[in-house]
Amino acid sequence: MSTRPPLKPQKTLQEQLPELREGQSVELLKELHILTREGKLNQDTRRKLKQVYHLVQFIEPLLAEVLAQRGDVSLADHGAGKSYLGFILYDLFFKARSQGWVYGVEARAELVEKSQALAQRLGFERMRFMAATVQEALTHPELPARFDVVTALHACDTATDDAIRFGLEKQAQHLVLVPCCQAEVAGVMKQHKALSLARTPLAELWRHPLHTREFGSQITNVLRCLQLEAHGYQVTVTELVGWEHSMKNELILARKLASDRTGAAERAKQRLQQVLEELNLQTLSQRFSV
Repeated sequence: MSTRPPLKPQKTLQEQLPELREGQSVELLKELHILTREGKLNQDTRRKLKQVYHLVQFIEPLLAEVLAQRGDVSLADHGAGKSYLGFILYDLFFKARSQGWVYGVEARAELVEKSQALAQRLGFERMRFMAATVQEALTHPELPARFDVVTALHACDTATDDAIRFGLEKQAQHLVLVPCCQAEVAGVMKQHKALSLARTPLAELWRHPLHTREFGSQITNVLRCLQLEAHGYQVTVTELVGWEHSMKNELILARKLASDRTGAAERAKQRLQQVLEELNLQTLSQRFSV
């Protein structure tokens, strides 16, 4: 008689991925390599998918709000890469509606071509992809003059700053940003470290190279938030997912205010200049211009 234990029943896809919604395109998840060709969950991409799903939870209410206000909505995914975020947003929000457009802006032409082909195969008719730098995208004839929502997921180095500039130029109602590594501010802090140490004991916060890198990254996002506030946005900063999933975990949400009766924008502008001066970062005034 066999003593082998009975085989455990395999978990369904819904059990493996509770975030999966009814009617979601399994074909899309396979094309994005989130599922294998056999329809099983690809564990290597599970973490990426959980981050995207969590971000979608923040973005969907913004899209719905704009759609209710004006009967249409446009979203630009800046530095789109393989367009994970754009495709999943289209599948979950736009596909079931007759309004709304998603534009993926990505400098690498080969990724744009692949995204265009995938959108065509899936019948995602209101998705467009542009092979353009941020400078080119600002005046690209195939892009709208205004966007309602601008997103940037894990935009590395100064790409988040480019997305902010794009959002400001396009008069975006909402910006949703997940910054990644950024070395520019840390590099300037390193150049002026001796002067800073002579001026203030607070420079001990970035005296060691490791601290320079980490503190520089923190200050970068502080400056970004002040820049947005100085342009009339209400800014909220929170976690994207648990720190066990990613160390690059900061989510910046910016909402354009209809008016500034309290003078908050002017105060943010003044504070931004004060921080730049206090940390000897005046050479970055153009980067964080108001």
